[in-house]
Amino acid sequence: QVQLVESGGGMVQAGGSLRLSCAASGRTFSTYGVGWIRQPPGKEREFVAHISSTGRVSYYSGSVKGRFTISRDNAKNTVYLQMNSLKLEDTAVYYCNAGGTYSGSYQHGDYWGQGTQVTVSS
Repeated sequence: QVQLVESGGGMVQAGGSLRLSCAASGRTFSTYGVGWIRQPPGKEREFVAHISSTGRVSYYSGSVKGRFTISRDNAKNTVYLQMNSLKLEDTAVYYCNAGGTYSGSYQHGDYWGQGTQVTVSS
C-alpha cells in the first residue's frame, strides 16, 4: 500500500515557477513509476509527466515539455515536478499517481494523492 501527499501548489504569476512535491509512505515506493496528472477547471484529467522507478526515464506531455521537469529522490520517497515559465493554461489541480506506466500513452496506477491547486495569474 502506498499513500501519497502532494504539496507546493499555490498562486503564481505567468512566467513564474513552482515546485511540487509528492511524498510517499511505504517501503515499495521506489519500485513504482510515478506520474503527475492535472485537471484544469471544467476539464478532464490530463497527463503531465511520468518518471520511471529508477528515475532514469521520463516522459512529458507536449504542452509542458521544455518547461517542466520531473525528478525523484527514492531515499526520501519523494517525486518532484519543477514547473518553470508557467502559463495561464497550467492552472489546474495537480495529482501524483503511483504505479502508472508510459508506453506511448499514460496508463494510470492505483495510488493517488489528494491533489494540490496551482493557479497561474496574469
